[in-house]
Amino acid sequence: MAAPLPERLRPQVMSEFVGQVELIGPGTPLRTAYERGRPYSTILFGPPGSGKTTLARLLAQAASAEFVALSALQSGVRELKGLEEQGREVAARGGRLVAFIDEIHRYTHTQQDALLRPLEEGTIILIGATTENPAFALTSALLSRVRLHVLKPLAAAELSLLIERALSAPEGMGGALSCRDAARAFIAEWADGDGRKALALLELAAELAAEAGGTEITADHVAAAGGDRYRRFDKGGDLFYDQISALHKSVRGSDPDAALYWLVRLLDGGCDPRYVARRLVRAASEDIGNADPRALGLALDAWEAWERLGSPEGDLMLAQTAVYLASVPKSNAVYKALQAAQADVRKGGTASVPAHLRNAPTAFARSLGHGRHYRYPHDEDEGYAADVRYFPDDMESRSYYVPTDRGLELRIGERLTRLRARNRRKD
Repeated sequence: MAAPLPERLRPQVMSEFVGQVELIGPGTPLRTAYERGRPYSTILFGPPGSGKTTLARLLAQAASAEFVALSALQSGVRELKGLEEQGREVAARGGRLVAFIDEIHRYTHTQQDALLRPLEEGTIILIGATTENPAFALTSALLSRVRLHVLKPLAAAELSLLIERALSAPEGMGGALSCRDAARAFIAEWADGDGRKALALLELAAELAAEAGGTEITADHVAAAGGDRYRRFDKGGDLFYDQISALHKSVRGSDPDAALYWLVRLLDGGCDPRYVARRLVRAASEDIGNADPRALGLALDAWEAWERLGSPEGDLMLAQTAVYLASVPKSNAVYKALQAAQADVRKGGTASVPAHLRNAPTAFARSLGHGRHYRYPHDEDEGYAADVRYFPDDMESRSYYVPTDRGLELRIGERLTRLRARNRRKD
């Protein structure tokens, strides 16, 4: 049985590698390591189909090293100890062992620690592949012993080059079929930066074209082969958090169109709409606050509406909220005020409540002076008791909340300024 097209076309030399020019171009560390046959331990961080496994194989091949491939999903401490022993045996023979570990981020901290000694002893050259941010997924001890390289999704032009090679190469289709430009563009779009996915789709589309007796792959063949297209999305990984960040920052930046786009990307990728609703509620308070207090109510209502309706009907409420939040005046004054107050509380002691602010539910409490000289604001002009301090006696008054001049906060700021002007004592 013939190997799949992506495996048949796996590059045998670095010059056949497509993409990642910034990483493997002339003079780069990886290219130099390849040319000199001296690979070093590294972590390759990038999306699926960007060439991590191929790079590892090329580096091992150039060094004439023994190559071992493991998957973190199917191996553990026992296999890693065996790898260490194998590395020592290879080193004793004067050779080198390149260990490629796919999805290395799935190892526990204990499993990652099992790699430290062979790395320090130099009995293995580790090339780890991960789709998760190593700064979060890998231990600092492991990261300190390797170099980190980042791979990018393949661009449309690079995917097109892969397709052309597959059509013409003897190990590919050997020129038996051609591919229309529209079909190539469709494959590149559908693959979404994943070279392996592009070649797999091309192979299936070619089979459909051959079965129909044709010699040309059309967009219809690609559409039939591809079925529903799924965008790259990782519900717990970097891509997920990047898209959530993009939604929040589009709202903060008052771009309703971009906010709507990222909202749809998240929902289309399978993100739990409840999580999106939660982030919209957060944005309503953090980035809009009292500039438009209606925003928080709308966000909460949208969350509740989605719970009642579910998708797809409830998605409309999330869209309405995202567009509204992005469109109204912004203020982070309450957010900044909260942070400042929290900082004071953390660094301060347990300051006592002033006597006039203490609760006085009993005669004994009143005999201690609780509530004495308290002035009830509702009985005074504009509902404000001038010259009353509400901070602890041994603490200077603070000014945490500084209203902006946007939205309702403009009026809030004007009122607070007017009331504070009535104080004889300037706190």
